[in-house]
Amino acid sequence: MTDAAIARAFREEGPAILATLIRQVGDFGLAEDALQDAFAAAVATWPRDGVPDRPGAWITTTARHRAIDRLRRERGLADRIERLAALARRDTAAGAHPGADPEAFGDEDDPLIADDRLRLIFTCCHPALALEARVALTVKCLGGLTTAEVARAFLTTEAAMYQRLVRAKGKIAAAGIPYRVPPPELLGARIAGVCATVYLVFNEGYAAAEGDRLVRGELCAEAIRLGRLLVNLVGDDAEILGLLALMLLQDARRDARTDDHGAYVALDRQDRSLWDQGRVAEGTRALNDAIALRCPGPYQLQAAIAALHATAQSAEQTDWVEIATLYAELDRRAPSPVIRVNRAAALAFAGAPEAGLQLVRPLLDDPRLDRYAPLHAAHAELLRRTGAADAAAAAYDRAIAATGNAVERAELQRRRAAV
Repeated sequence: MTDAAIARAFREEGPAILATLIRQVGDFGLAEDALQDAFAAAVATWPRDGVPDRPGAWITTTARHRAIDRLRRERGLADRIERLAALARRDTAAGAHPGADPEAFGDEDDPLIADDRLRLIFTCCHPALALEARVALTVKCLGGLTTAEVARAFLTTEAAMYQRLVRAKGKIAAAGIPYRVPPPELLGARIAGVCATVYLVFNEGYAAAEGDRLVRGELCAEAIRLGRLLVNLVGDDAEILGLLALMLLQDARRDARTDDHGAYVALDRQDRSLWDQGRVAEGTRALNDAIALRCPGPYQLQAAIAALHATAQSAEQTDWVEIATLYAELDRRAPSPVIRVNRAAALAFAGAPEAGLQLVRPLLDDPRLDRYAPLHAAHAELLRRTGAADAAAAAYDRAIAATGNAVERAELQRRRAAV
């Protein structure tokens, strides 16, 4: 029970606590080390003393004290030590979670931007950093992902991603990049990285790369929350509205994607009565608002695809030809292996598996995609639909070996056995 409480606190509250610590200590490395110290203390003391009533508050306060301890070992940091000590004294007196106290967010009068996680995204998405570094660093900190999980999202090695993260944090410290939401005239340079970051956080929640859960609902909810904040902050931006629409429409299907035993349920077998119609309606409104601005982009195209799924009355009535057409346009605007795999799958459902195979085959020779399970799963399905059973079985074997999620692996094994 104690282990489960610690794991839950790390997964659900760790990213928010880290964002607050980064603001307060002004150093990514110190904040990460202090948070790790706090969780190590929880592992040592909670089994003996019991799980606190508010685990997040306990972790926050302990992490701040550990940061003070680490700062005291250095010289010339008296101002930061005093600031942290004052925060710690206030927490002790109030007995409250600092993250819930408006004063803990800084001096901004606008409550909309009084959010440490939003600040963290914009800090990491500073134009001084390369785009991939911006996204990777924020996903690592905000999404609570391991370096290995971030590496998989970028189709690179864990060692290469570790070095990229170290360099990004070093550049933020060396350049003195402020921890804040930038003024309106500087927002434009950050929006692309911010949107990419929020969507990667959502994707890790929507289809977890590791573990025994298909969906990490807390990450989906956090990404949608940040998407709404961005819409309110920036206003009429078609791609931000498209991103919010995309996340809402995809998340609407969450409860139907696994059965009562946690097993995977394919889209065409889902109970559509379980889809969240409130999410569908909000997502559709956001997409319509985006389209009205007449500035089409990749997130809007993906949202339009999600809307075709969300509004179809049944799997048989889904307009797969239109979905394949939208993927073709998306591949033209933002080409990537991921888009191409999805386009190939749509072609299969539209009755053109051979055309899908023509798209997939060149990707199989790319060494970066050797461990990309969706590619091999799509390849297997396309082969199955063309009657190549033996080749399909071999492709399923590659997909099974590449996936790190237990729910997806079980579904792939079921499909493999049925070939």
